[in-house]
Amino acid sequence: MVADERKRVDVFANLERIGVDEISYKKGHCYLTVVVNHATGRLVWAGPGRDGDTLRRFFDELGPERTARIKLVSADAASWIIGVVRERCPTATQTMDPFHVVQWATRALDQCRRDVWNELRGRGELEEARNYKRSMWVLRKNPEHLSSA
Repeated sequence: MVADERKRVDVFANLERIGVDEISYKKGHCYLTVVVNHATGRLVWAGPGRDGDTLRRFFDELGPERTARIKLVSADAASWIIGVVRERCPTATQTMDPFHVVQWATRALDQCRRDVWNELRGRGELEEARNYKRSMWVLRKNPEHLSSA
């Protein structure tokens, strides 16, 4: 059924902006590399593995002519993705995907909050330390969702 649909619809047509990521299944023991079309939001390719050879298989299937049309690739900071994209799509712009950027910023903000909290506790400023400890959710909320209390 999927094979019939792939014959009927060319999922690689007009592919210019893609996202690359990996997902795990079977409790993290097996991985798939996935490629999505940012213009449509649809999955265009998935292959077992999470390494450079796996991503190269996608570009091999895509072919050199279509690969040359790729203008933008978003991904996390995995070196195997960055390297293969640089090798196969040297003119494409590489960007970090928004999910990981927000995740990294949130982790950094939380680490900073914990560092200040620990420093205040160490100096004996317990009331101020409690305020920092409780600030995690306030820092993560959008301003329009904050209450005055």
